[in-house]
Amino acid sequence: MRPLRVWLVQQGVWAMSLESMPLASAYLKATALADPAVAEACEITIHNFDGGATLFGMANTLFHDGAPDVLAFSVLGWNHREFAALTETFKQLNPTGWAVFGGNHVSDQGTRVLAENAGVDIVVNGEGEFTFRDLLRARLAGADPRELHGVDGITFRGAAGTAVSTPDRPRIDNLDEIPSPFLTGVIPMAGPDGRFPYDVALMETNRGCPYKCSFCYWGGAVGQKVRAFSRERLRAEVELFARHKVHTLVLCDANFGMLPQDRDFVADVVALREEHGYPRGIEASWAKNKSTVFYDIVRTMKDVGLHSSFTLALQTLDEDTLDLMNRRNMKVNDWEDLAAWLAFEGMDCYAELIWGAPGETVESFMKGYDRLAQHVSRVAVYPMLILPNTVYHRDKERFGLVTVRGNTDDFEYLISHDTMSASDNRYMHQFIFVSRLIAENPVFRYLWTPLRLLGGITQSEAIRSLMQWLTTDDDPAGEPLRAGMANSFTDSDVLAPVLVHVYGTDEAKDLLRRWWREALRPLVLPEHRDVLDAVVDYDLLTLPAYTAPGRAPSARYANERLPVVDLDGDPHHVRADVALPCDVPGVVRALRRDEPHQPAVRPVTTSLYYKAGAEAFLPSTNHEEVVYYMGKSEQQVRRVPDRPIPEARSREDVRSGDRGSPVG
Repeated sequence: MRPLRVWLVQQGVWAMSLESMPLASAYLKATALADPAVAEACEITIHNFDGGATLFGMANTLFHDGAPDVLAFSVLGWNHREFAALTETFKQLNPTGWAVFGGNHVSDQGTRVLAENAGVDIVVNGEGEFTFRDLLRARLAGADPRELHGVDGITFRGAAGTAVSTPDRPRIDNLDEIPSPFLTGVIPMAGPDGRFPYDVALMETNRGCPYKCSFCYWGGAVGQKVRAFSRERLRAEVELFARHKVHTLVLCDANFGMLPQDRDFVADVVALREEHGYPRGIEASWAKNKSTVFYDIVRTMKDVGLHSSFTLALQTLDEDTLDLMNRRNMKVNDWEDLAAWLAFEGMDCYAELIWGAPGETVESFMKGYDRLAQHVSRVAVYPMLILPNTVYHRDKERFGLVTVRGNTDDFEYLISHDTMSASDNRYMHQFIFVSRLIAENPVFRYLWTPLRLLGGITQSEAIRSLMQWLTTDDDPAGEPLRAGMANSFTDSDVLAPVLVHVYGTDEAKDLLRRWWREALRPLVLPEHRDVLDAVVDYDLLTLPAYTAPGRAPSARYANERLPVVDLDGDPHHVRADVALPCDVPGVVRALRRDEPHQPAVRPVTTSLYYKAGAEAFLPSTNHEEVVYYMGKSEQQVRRVPDRPIPEARSREDVRSGDRGSPVG
């Protein structure tokens, strides 16, 4: 008998040269195959697409040789419409096949989803692993898709054509009941070339969120109680990643660093890194309220050189807006001490703000932005999206929200509300675009503190200055930036090509130097101009070693011609013996610590090291990953204990496979 063909479809948000790990689909497959009857009777295949895949391309990839019996999608706002279109094609090929939607974006939205998408048969509500297994059991038993009343946790199209919802399925208390997709081999650890094929390793250490923020469905989607996977399971998964030389773990938890077992997890990562040399970094959505557990984790990671970008997810600093967000239960007033401590310790930190929350105005936002930027210059600003099942979604009239659904996705975008006019919103989308470009990603890393303390210019003032200057300058190198600003309100993908332009061309770097000289430098006292000149040049010189596609490397930057060395087993470009007018990192470090900076204002010669492979994250606009590829001085690299700087070798040595021995 032919096995039941089951296809799981997932799509990431970014277009990348490396694959994004299909964790959600892999959980479903691993859980289904743990049932002997399902494993024997079903052939389950994961189809994983990146954010650059077109609808036509996905359809041809999926249906080039017929259609499955069950087609299940992990649905998010950015792929909802494409996946709905794929169900229509699926039904043309297999009218009796089952099309299943699951994921936070459609959970508890079955009535709307089924009404708007004729090709969808079933919507999964809540955690999907065991629900999906039960759906496959029902299909194997010959169930009618219009008579699925015995499967908890779903909404389906009943016999009368109306939506029928079954009782909610209880949350999974013991997460170890979900088989590990890594340890079971559902997610392969090596590609055809024998290397780890994904951009990062995605993991969950726990599920749940204790908060109920007005704009978010994370807590509501997985339950307020936080449940954790066992330490033994997590250590085994990390050891598997370590053996496959996975550089970065990205934790899909709502508040990592909140639970005592999070400290144990980091201790296990450190021990495995000592044994295998990997992983090198952990990225996470860090706990909103920072406890002793968080501080212990940060100290441990610093001591062993385990990298992370520590996040201050503040969203707003305006008190009235915080009330409407239902975030008063978070100790947001403690963030300044935390940011100061992280800066003093030399730890990488960035913050998150949301523009457009009810209660916020342009003035209140800029005030909060500059207050935050005094402590954390890398501020990620996101426009407010109205998501399903949130307070803002349910109570639109209360806040006066005017929205429109995206033309290529299923998000609701804000036009205006009671404290934000449509014109204010358009202006702020331009601000968001420029701030994401030069501060978040970050084109300028070191500039902001000396600009504020020595130049008296706030971060928002500098960003607004560039916005205004671009509108009056006619340099062709500025055209991508001007176009990005102009389209920032209508196109959510405008940043990626501009990042490629700025990171990868000399003309864009020279444009930014000229903006500095013409617009900001005259505002600075003469005695501080030379230092700030050096900081601007250093920031642009230490952008990732990357040349835009189709362009020949120039004589000045020549990133592709730089020799390559191995640092801890990772290839790095090296620019040797660079003469600098001052020790820029030293100047900034002193200013951040409120110490005299003048001792660092002296000529220095150093070599700069750039981790190779930045093209894998461009144009993904993944600012958390791209910071790994920024240039580091010899002094910064030598902070790793007992790691001598190796002799430079040519790029051809690396291409020929002569990787040499790892340093240390």
